[in-house]
Amino acid sequence: MRIESVMLFAAGFGTRMGALTRERPKPLIEVGGRALIDHALDLVRAAGVGRIVVNAHYRAGQIIDHFRDSDVTVTVEAPDILDTGGGLRAALPLTGAGPLFTMNTDAVWDGPNPLDLLARAWRPGEMGALLLCAPPARAIGHDGAGDFRVDDAGRATRGAGLVYTGVQILETGLLAEVEEEAFSLNQVWDRMIARGALHALPYPGRWCDVGHPGGIALAEDMLAGRDV
Repeated sequence: MRIESVMLFAAGFGTRMGALTRERPKPLIEVGGRALIDHALDLVRAAGVGRIVVNAHYRAGQIIDHFRDSDVTVTVEAPDILDTGGGLRAALPLTGAGPLFTMNTDAVWDGPNPLDLLARAWRPGEMGALLLCAPPARAIGHDGAGDFRVDDAGRATRGAGLVYTGVQILETGLLAEVEEEAFSLNQVWDRMIARGALHALPYPGRWCDVGHPGGIALAEDMLAGRDV
């Protein structure tokens, strides 16, 4: 199934980056000479996604300037940041109702296009969301035992196993069930888990978490084909 829209999350404060985000938002930190968000955008364009929406809050003016004179739509969350769920729900007039991709902008990839993999595996009517997850051995720069367990049918539940990479296809209908204005997509996933509608797909390549300063060098080494 062809997915026509993507929401790129770029509103966060990037506190794990410390001094690197004192004067600029995390998505504009460079890896290999290019902004993190441009690495994500390369994958979006290669997958042929036509409607691209970016949310912004912290240092929003820099995000707006970065995409000036482009086909990317920037939506600013103000006065308060809305978290992933609230931010996506507020952007639905721009993205359309879905299903759509959502993508974090603090990672780089070495392997097949993650959006293509998700689109090929998506089963509308059966899945409420399809998360792309990495086995811990392929999750560079990420500590921990994982976020989700996956059964033989691909259904996901909470627990050690696979690491969520920040990319998914999501049906947006359950966003309306959450009463809070600002909320995490974790609330939507929990509702899907209760209904057996949350699914996950393992990523066969390598994924590098660049949400912390040490991830920059690891990502650059990975992209250059060096051992990490």
